[in-house]
Parts: sequence; C-alpha cells; structure tokens
Amino acid sequence: MKIDNHMHTALCGHAFGTPREYVDAAKKKGIELVTFTCHVPLEPDELFGGRNIRMSIDQLPRYRELIEDARVYGESVGVRVLCGIEAEIFPHPEAMKTMSATIDDQQFDFVLGSLHHHLLGYREWLEKMGLNEDGDVIRTYFKGLIAGVESGIYDSIAHPDVIRIYGTVEPFPAEAYQAEIEDFLDALRANDHCMEVNTSGLIKGVYEVHPAPVVLDWAVERGIKLTMGSDAHAPSHVGQHFDSVREMLRQKGFTSLYYFEKRERKEVSL
Repeated sequence: MKIDNHMHTALCGHAFGTPREYVDAAKKKGIELVTFTCHVPLEPDELFGGRNIRMSIDQLPRYRELIEDARVYGESVGVRVLCGIEAEIFPHPEAMKTMSATIDDQQFDFVLGSLHHHLLGYREWLEKMGLNEDGDVIRTYFKGLIAGVESGIYDSIAHPDVIRIYGTVEPFPAEAYQAEIEDFLDALRANDHCMEVNTSGLIKGVYEVHPAPVVLDWAVERGIKLTMGSDAHAPSHVGQHFDSVREMLRQKGFTSLYYFEKRERKEVSL
C-alpha cells in the first residue's frame, strides 16, 4: 500500500490548494492513504513565524473541518484520509508545554516532530547561546533531535537532516557528522521511534532525499522504522519522487513503512 504521511493546507500561509485537491492528486498517483500534517499553532509569533508559517490556535477547528471534509470525500474516491500535525522541537520549555497540551487535546492520528532551524526564533536562540560556529550549530541540532525522540511527544522525526539546507550553516556531507547522526539513530533505536523519509529534499537545497542516502544505510543497519512523506505544499507535490525513493529503500534492505492512526503505529509492506 502506498502512503503519504506529510502534507499541508493553505492555513499554514505557505501552501496552496484544497485538501480535496490533495486527495485527487493522491488518487492519480495510486496512493491509498494520506495524512495531513499542517504546522502546529504556536506563539509568540516572533519566535515561531506567525501566519506565514502556521495557523493560529483559533483556526484549529477549521483545520479539523477541512480534513474531515477531505476524509469523507476520500471515501468516495478510494483514498483514506487521516489528521495529523507537524509539531515543533524547540528550546522553549513553556511553549513546548503549551504545544503538548494542544496535541493531547486534539487527539491527532499522527504527530511529526520537526526542528526548523531556519526559524528566526531558533537562530536568535543559537546566537544567545553563543553557538556561532557551524560545527557547534550542527551538533546542537542533532542533540535537539535526540531530545525530541526522548520527550515522548512525537511519533516520527521529520526531515532529520534539514540542517543541511536553508542557510543556517554551510551545506555539508552527512559523513562529516557521522558520529552525531549515529547518536541520533541510536536514540531512535533505543526508544523504538520512527524517522521520516521526506522526498521534498529532492526538489531543493542539496537535492537529496531527507535524510541523505548514506544516513539511510546507517539506519537500516539499526533496524530503524520509517514513515514517508512528500511534505506537499501543493497538490502537485503529493507523492513526489515516491517510486524512485521506494525502490531505493528496497535496495538498501528496508521492507516496511509505517503510518499512525490514533497514535498507534501501523506497518505496511514496501
């Protein structure tokens, strides 16, 4: 079964199209299950980006309405629709506590954890902490992902090497920080936690899948469980590069992918 576990809605302020259009795109590509994961509401705006990045808390009911409408529509065309959220991993305990309460209240099917290092608030935190050298920033980023895994808030860690793009540090080969990345993978294994394969990396930055293929080699050696998503911000992105990435995963030795329903992990064959 083909699944796409990462797509957005226009409520985030930087995506386009209606959820029904995303469902139609999935149907055309033979994708049988999709999970919407729009960005979680978070304040203050100066830290977390405001309406150009994420919906406000009072838009959550509208988000649920849109996804419910897509779910009903999906039933008519043969595509299952689940409702998730892309949550933040961020060094702000009070905001994370509020976010966790929102997640618990909403009872999403799936919670992705993302450390968006390019948020102004995160870059300001790095500066405040005196983390100016690329090596220090990169090591701190992967320590943040480990903290996210160990927090118990998230079901899968999204685009885990996104630190390689968006300009916070200079682009680097994954091998240059193998030890730090393997520490993150070891945390995934120790906590029986999922990691996302995000195909949007193939259309931006260093033009590689997230995480890089060599990281997937290190992951398969550890038996890491994978979710997979297009990170679609337009209907045309749904399922982008899925056929080639699924074949790459099979060649590397992966046999399964996972999705979550009511926060319960489900396995599907590659």
